Amino acid sequence: MVFVRKVGFAMAAHHDLIHEIRERMTKKPTTEGASKQAAAKTERRGKRRCRITQLMRIRPSDPKKPHFEDLRGSMSVSRSGVYFQSSEAGYEVGLRLFVTMPYSNDPASMNREYLAEVVRRDVLPTGMFGIGIKILMEMGIQHSYNFGTSTPF
Repeated sequence: MVFVRKVGFAMAAHHDLIHEIRERMTKKPTTEGASKQAAAKTERRGKRRCRITQLMRIRPSDPKKPHFEDLRGSMSVSRSGVYFQSSEAGYEVGLRLFVTMPYSNDPASMNREYLAEVVRRDVLPTGMFGIGIKILMEMGIQHSYNFGTSTPF
């Protein structure tokens, strides 16, 4: 009979534990903790970010701006934006860019080019700049192959 009580107690405790887990999973969070965290640091991102390194070719789209071509690896990527570090000082908030990503100079590669805008520029302690860009639209696939200048016809 002692054995039955222990098993009965264990089963009751197990049932209570499952009930508590279900309550916690379905319970809506209180706004008190969220508002304190929001006051400390506001998260403005609408999409989740992944720490992925992809090579990018970046250049200004405005012909009136000084031209540069920057080959950089991304540090953080989402569906609508990219963050990377650069030594190029020509980036400024609001600058429109052509971004080829992922970039490869392999003749068989099919690089995608996007129109993007600089939305963030951080000066880093290393002397480099942290650049955040927002992808505005896809421009198309950029082929890197060349058929040559002369044709037999």
